[in-house]
Amino acid sequence: MRSYDSVLAYSLLGVVGGIASGLIVILFEFAIGQAALLFGVGAGGEDFESLPRWMLFALPAAGATALGVVFSFMAPEQRETGIVHVLSRMHSHYSVLPMKNTLVQFFGGVFCLATGQSGGREGPGIHLGGAINSLLGQRLGLPNNSLRMLIACGTAGGIAAVFQTPLAGVIFAMEVIIAEYTVVGFVPVILAAVSASAVSHTLALGGGLISLPQLALASLVELPIVMLLGLACGIAVAMFIRVSRYAASIEHWPVALRFALAGVLTGTLALAVPQILGMGYDTLNLALGGQMAVSALLLIAGCKIFATAATCGLGMPVGLIGPNLLIGACLGGAIGAITQLWLPESSDPVVYIVIGMGAAMGAVLNAPLAAILAVVELTGTLGLSMAALLAIVIATLTNSDLFGQRSAHQSVLAQMSRKIPEDPLNRLLHRTDVNATMDSNAVRVPVILTEADLETLLEYRPAWCLVQRDSEDLYLVGGSELITWLELALAEAEDADVTESDIRRWSSAPVPTQATLRQAMDTMRRATTEAVHVVERSASTGRTILHGVVTRDSIERFTLANVL
Repeated sequence: MRSYDSVLAYSLLGVVGGIASGLIVILFEFAIGQAALLFGVGAGGEDFESLPRWMLFALPAAGATALGVVFSFMAPEQRETGIVHVLSRMHSHYSVLPMKNTLVQFFGGVFCLATGQSGGREGPGIHLGGAINSLLGQRLGLPNNSLRMLIACGTAGGIAAVFQTPLAGVIFAMEVIIAEYTVVGFVPVILAAVSASAVSHTLALGGGLISLPQLALASLVELPIVMLLGLACGIAVAMFIRVSRYAASIEHWPVALRFALAGVLTGTLALAVPQILGMGYDTLNLALGGQMAVSALLLIAGCKIFATAATCGLGMPVGLIGPNLLIGACLGGAIGAITQLWLPESSDPVVYIVIGMGAAMGAVLNAPLAAILAVVELTGTLGLSMAALLAIVIATLTNSDLFGQRSAHQSVLAQMSRKIPEDPLNRLLHRTDVNATMDSNAVRVPVILTEADLETLLEYRPAWCLVQRDSEDLYLVGGSELITWLELALAEAEDADVTESDIRRWSSAPVPTQATLRQAMDTMRRATTEAVHVVERSASTGRTILHGVVTRDSIERFTLANVL
């Protein structure tokens, strides 16, 4: 989005996209619950602990193996899901999210979580919310830079619908997905998050992820303990990312084997700790209610780290935010309970549970602002903000500086050798469409020109002429140069062949009208051309209509004027 002129239109799209992302997240959650009932799992796909002991192993192992067999019939690019897929497509495919991956995410995610794979619903919710908005924009024929904004609206709506935390959804979209803050961009994203949250509040039967009273730290004396909790969460997240990266290193193995390995690992751990199966929000609520011993909390945290990291790293279509919230909650609950033994007047362990949730979320996503807002919205108070922010910062720095790691999704992208440019120049090119630098004074001309063609050129005086032969675009020439040469050539013959002229030729390749400047530059690099010509296919004739020309020089002048 390049100007304030489109804010109203995109705000309306933000509302529509927010409602759509809220509805698809609700449908996703409902489908998980219904599918889980087929395997005898109640409570919306959470009550795995009541299953017979043999099913604790058999269900995730058999489910993962079956899904791996199905995935083996798909192309590798069709299996990609989650935040990594969204970020990758935003940069490598200019925000065009395909329908096939969306369907894989929906049905694959439902089956995974219904069969007890250790993962969360937030990653799928982010993918589904972003995809439905991208598909909406593609259907409307919007420019690719607008798809980028719509994906931000969808991902904000996905987070807001899952957690019912609209502010955290907005900051997550700005901090993680598009990685920039603009006043123009905030408006539609805010409206999308509010709309999705309203849909979730209205239709969700569970009433949100958790319900918490207002909380506050009892004394500043506890700040060193909060810092210790931040360190513990940072170490846990660093271990999670390391295990995930190690699991991802065998991506060359057959997908059926990888998924079977993930299911067997999860099932084996579940024999000892059934609470690691599925999303784990029932366990989170038990921890918040003070119904779990310190040893149980630490055991769940450790097993959840390995089960979820392996599941995500091996490529299963589940999320990692929810499991890391549980990991942070377990660590916080354990430290809070131990603290009360030493300091009876200290804060309720629930305080440390919430702080741990925020610290783990902030570290695994490298999104401290989204994490602190999630804590504030979940508790409905600012009383914990200082302590939570301290823990979040320490956890994030522990993972990034002490262990030298980036966020979970950035680490996976780096391992896949997919570079996501984050510099101001690339952001500018991604959010600007070709109309910003396009010279629309351009026409097509045939290879063989006559006096009638010269009269037309003299009348319109085009800046650029795209030479065409047998419906094939050959190259560009300057309009004034072509006219000068043609006047001389027609003085000696009835027609003239442009290919026999000595005027300057500009190599060019086509790009669609929806293209961004980044796409134009990438096209020039791949085709080794000096310019691109912007075309649109006619719905009635099927022929391409020339809209204008964009040169490398015009893009460089634009970037110099807007970046420096």
